[in-house]
Amino acid sequence: MSVTTENHPWHVVAGTLADAGCDLVVGLPSDEPGLMDAAQAVPGLRVVGVRDQRAGACAAIGHAAVSGRPAVLAVNSGPSFANALTGLLEAGSLGAPVVVVTTRVPALGIGRGAFQHTDQAAMAAPLAKWTFLVEDPRQLTWALRRAVHLAVNGAPGVVLVEIADEVLRAPAPERRPAPPVRRLRFAADAEEVRRAAALLAAARLPVVVAGGGCKPAGAGAAVRRLAELLGAPVFTTAAGRGVLDEEHPLACGLVGLYTTPPADRLLAEADVVLAIGSRLEETARMGWDGLDDKTLVHVDVDPAVFLAALEPEAALLGDAAVVAGQLADALREQTPEAPALAARRAEIAAVRAEMRARNVPADTDGLGLTAPEALRLLQESVGRDATLVQENGLHDMWGYHWPVISVGDGARVVTPGEQTMVGFGLPAAVGAAVADPARRTVLVCGDGAFEMGLAALPTAAELKLGLTVLVLDNRGYGWPRFVRAEERSPDALTRFTAPSHAEAAVRALGCDAVRCTTPAELTAALAAAAKARTEGRTTVITVPAHDADVPVGVRRLFDGHMTPEPPAPGAAA
Repeated sequence: MSVTTENHPWHVVAGTLADAGCDLVVGLPSDEPGLMDAAQAVPGLRVVGVRDQRAGACAAIGHAAVSGRPAVLAVNSGPSFANALTGLLEAGSLGAPVVVVTTRVPALGIGRGAFQHTDQAAMAAPLAKWTFLVEDPRQLTWALRRAVHLAVNGAPGVVLVEIADEVLRAPAPERRPAPPVRRLRFAADAEEVRRAAALLAAARLPVVVAGGGCKPAGAGAAVRRLAELLGAPVFTTAAGRGVLDEEHPLACGLVGLYTTPPADRLLAEADVVLAIGSRLEETARMGWDGLDDKTLVHVDVDPAVFLAALEPEAALLGDAAVVAGQLADALREQTPEAPALAARRAEIAAVRAEMRARNVPADTDGLGLTAPEALRLLQESVGRDATLVQENGLHDMWGYHWPVISVGDGARVVTPGEQTMVGFGLPAAVGAAVADPARRTVLVCGDGAFEMGLAALPTAAELKLGLTVLVLDNRGYGWPRFVRAEERSPDALTRFTAPSHAEAAVRALGCDAVRCTTPAELTAALAAAAKARTEGRTTVITVPAHDADVPVGVRRLFDGHMTPEPPAPGAAA
């Protein structure tokens, strides 16, 4: 019986996922025809084959981030599932709605050396919201729809559905058409909203931090309205970037590790912090002077977020857009007096002006084409509303700093979460480009990350996605090299000595590879990349990066907050 016929269990699985609101199935083909094969016959489902399950998980993240819909990762028990775990760890960190569908070996073989049997639920438990083993065909539709519901509601995240081999060989259950799973929205307690509004209204300098949870809620307009009522500077986390147009007069870039001086002064001076849709992970708190002593108003859909990093004075449980609207309504009669509001806006404007003045690429001090200059030219070429995918290496972290790169509220920004896996960017860019092929998709990464993600490049070539990739190449791993230099430790292991195979691999796939060392060369390469995109060709542009080209946030953190202890006697210089 073909898996594409409506009475095969795999067809029921594919159809149920499509009905529930999924539009992408990504993975590797299984030995026997399975979910990917069945999905090809279901209208509304796109099937993307990858060369590596880890890349598949990252592609699912990128697709979900751009489309706003849950993505499906198809794997099988054993190495297939285990290989996907690094990407799923990142998905869990980001709160990406990824539905993992996998198989379980025949029950008679369990405990008796069954081929490729592994305890998938136990492996996924630390990072999955929910795991379920389907052992009866009558559970199939229910389990899949519940999985999609849990992936998108509350704190979005990873869910796992295992389907026993016996179910896949049994008669298929009846599938009845069903509506898409709805994203549920709910308001915060009215009394808690009043308490929070009073705290914000009485603040001397409130600060708004918008996190990644604002994006699936569509909270951008509500956050902007709230900030304008308060005259408050708005910072975002990396995942929250794009919630507010970064050219808005209240936008002050990113928070924590990625804060661009002198915006850190606004964070230090704030007395009340309004965090919306952010767990306030360590990266968001790095280098924030006095944060523990500030009054926190925290908004999130997940009660587990509260009191995790910091204890809030007011905890508002609800949808980011709905609660931001509630707060704005409550504040309409309590807005700051006009002179105070004007003074706040003037201070923010002065800070933004100084941020611009400090970060206009100028004298390169003999370094040649610097990372900030390369990123500025990239943005001039692709605009402010492209899909921007980033890694988290040393030099590419410049791209997290406004105004080195400035994104509009129409942009799509895809970043790793707190796990910051190396090799995330290229497969995530594949998923992002599949989700919105009409939008330009660009990736900024380091050479080590690019080489680790190379397994995704054949998929980009096959699908003619026309990615633009900017590789900042320091011939090794920049972040550990920088930290070792700060500690005066040996760094030989962080340096690549063998010639890179990446450019040869790029060209072998029919993509374009170019190396640039001057602004003029990069400008020409970016123009050629734009043309190549229209023909479906990916372009990889490599720019040499220098160890001294350290992002301002990293330097600020190490100089002011993480001064290393003196090296031990005998340590290498």
